[in-house]
Amino acid sequence: MKKTNNGGKYILGLAVAILLPLSFYIIAKVLKKDQITMPRYYVADRVDSQLVDGKMKYDTVFHKTAELNAVNQFGDHIGINKDLEGKIIVVNFFFTTCPSICPQLSRNVKMLQNAFRPTPMKKNDKAVHFVSITVNPERDTVHALYEYAKRYNADMNSWWFLTGDKQALYNYARKELHVVAPEGNGGADDFIHTQQLVLLDADRNIRGYYNGLDSLEVGKCAYDIGQLNMEKKHLAAKK
Repeated sequence: MKKTNNGGKYILGLAVAILLPLSFYIIAKVLKKDQITMPRYYVADRVDSQLVDGKMKYDTVFHKTAELNAVNQFGDHIGINKDLEGKIIVVNFFFTTCPSICPQLSRNVKMLQNAFRPTPMKKNDKAVHFVSITVNPERDTVHALYEYAKRYNADMNSWWFLTGDKQALYNYARKELHVVAPEGNGGADDFIHTQQLVLLDADRNIRGYYNGLDSLEVGKCAYDIGQLNMEKKHLAAKK
């Protein structure tokens, strides 16, 4: 029988998730920005072309996710783009009674949140916000979401659990985030069950997809969050 090393893989992923966000500040000091590979852009909406000095120039226009209006675990009606303006966002999908992938997925999101919690050196560093969207809004009431958040000891100031209109939530997953999921119409028989984490930058471009059950990919997500935070600060400094 082939021996596995899942324990070692988890420890390595945990170390990556915790240490890389702390180290990207040092990396930024040592290396010039153009020497660091930033997270790529995903999902092109179109390619524009124009004639420049007798040559055709092609510019890719990347997808920006549209607004999602929903209700969080406090019962507040929120808009992701409006109320989280300027923040980096990590999105995942779950439901509170899920017995399979959701518990591990939520634990890994909690690990990410811990990696980016404010510290004495970064008291006001709230650049990243975590958003978990239920795929079973008929059962996942505001109260159920709040109890689920408490179960995972979530810092609710930077981690929202959202419910709302099923068709709107499912359209956001499929049409805006382009998560891997079967086609559907948001009806009674439609169901999404994905383990993906989706990383959005402050401009709502999709900058990463990660297997939220794989600790190494969760670590890669942590690293990319740090890179995007550095990118955001660099752009702000240029203005």
